[in-house]
Amino acid sequence: MTSRNRISGKVMMLVLAASLMGVTTIGTTVLSLPVAAQQAAKPNPDELRAGRNFMETKVYSQQDDLDTLKLFDGLRVADVSDGMDKVGLANVGLMSPEIHAAWKDVRHYKHRFIGIAVTARYVPTNKGPAPAMETAAFDKWVGKTYNEVTPEPFVPLIRKGTALVIDDAETRDVGSIGSNNIMGWKLQGCVGVVTDATARDTDEIATEEVPLYFRHPGRGIRPGRNEIESVNRPIECGGVLVRPGDVVVADGDGVIVVPREKAKEVAKYAQATIEGDKAGRRSLYKQLGLPEDDSVR
Repeated sequence: MTSRNRISGKVMMLVLAASLMGVTTIGTTVLSLPVAAQQAAKPNPDELRAGRNFMETKVYSQQDDLDTLKLFDGLRVADVSDGMDKVGLANVGLMSPEIHAAWKDVRHYKHRFIGIAVTARYVPTNKGPAPAMETAAFDKWVGKTYNEVTPEPFVPLIRKGTALVIDDAETRDVGSIGSNNIMGWKLQGCVGVVTDATARDTDEIATEEVPLYFRHPGRGIRPGRNEIESVNRPIECGGVLVRPGDVVVADGDGVIVVPREKAKEVAKYAQATIEGDKAGRRSLYKQLGLPEDDSVR
């Protein structure tokens, strides 16, 4: 018996042709091809030549961010890694161990942070450094380059709970992050900064107690060394994908990035993990006669 909803080969060919033209209905038949599939079927070379991003930046409300952060309250990188294992994402999101804490507080763990990713990407400049010039001219060049070539357009995106994640020019000895601007980001609500490259003024940053995770110190200023490429787009940092809105957890074990769509499930398992760990260690502390510390409270 022929089903009433069966589509003949001829009609199917018409459906396919219509889909290639971006049509979504044929008679009463509704097509549900993904937008990406339609775009892939008919690429526009002119659009591609002008440059195009293929990964969507999803926008979340600040309240949604804060609600998500509550789920991760008190969690460590190790707990979150266990949660990622549970949801089938073993070894996903774990940044290279080369990305490490610039400073540590082993009593109260102020170097730890949990935040929602805002991203930026700097690339090595091909414009070259400034030639030798008089002080006033050099200062003018530095200011102009900061404003026009290598600014910080991500600053208005920083809000309470933000984790600023920067993909930078790793091979350049550049201190894109320093003791002054990192304090300004903190003032905006940034809870921690991660970069796959460098930072300068590391002694002062440690004194200021702003959580920073980086590869190694960099001494130079940005002008003549890098330039801004994009803001709040998916980036690669420490060998992993970081998308705006993902959850970033950092402590002495390193940095892990949780895909936002998996955040609740990961956090639920991770919270059970840390509670069991704390209970076990509290018992051992008591048997050993050790006073409780922040790690078991």
